[in-house]
Amino acid sequence: MQGLAVLIRGISAINWLIGQVLSWLALACVLVCFTVVVQRYFFNTSTLWVQDLYVWVAGAMFTGVAGFALLRDDHVRVDIFYRPASIRRKAMADLFGVVVFLLPFMYVVLHYCYPAVARSWGYYEGSSNIGGMPGLFVLKSFIIVFAVVVGLQGIAMALRAILVLGGQQDLLPPDLRYRQDDEREVH
Repeated sequence: MQGLAVLIRGISAINWLIGQVLSWLALACVLVCFTVVVQRYFFNTSTLWVQDLYVWVAGAMFTGVAGFALLRDDHVRVDIFYRPASIRRKAMADLFGVVVFLLPFMYVVLHYCYPAVARSWGYYEGSSNIGGMPGLFVLKSFIIVFAVVVGLQGIAMALRAILVLGGQQDLLPPDLRYRQDDEREVH
């Protein structure tokens, strides 16, 4: 059980680090979007690759931080049953949800996106817009990043649920434990 706790902490630390780094892309997205607006409305000009850039930065950010959002429990959930549930019921619900829904869906995403991403890398795909950004293949790779980080965090959720169901939640640091009020802070 101690090994499960170490694995949970490791996966959570990876997603926390990725989330801290990639969340800065939100600032980059705002700055690039501001640049596009200034170019268009003050200088009556437009640069297509800059317009592509803020869409691509936003796409990379949102797919890259999805595992961090799952770690923080920031995804949408129907709380009418989950929130008032006991810690044990929450653990059962999470284990069921991860095994039946999340992990199979991440497998489907990986299975169907990998050929498209590999093909994109094969010819170094760029923007379909003339004068647009080169390197669309890099952005498409974030689909794989999404599936991997969410899948890993799902595994950590399932392992955490197993620890709780085995009565070993105390092996986890407080920020990774279930709480009755389910108001966790992740640092």
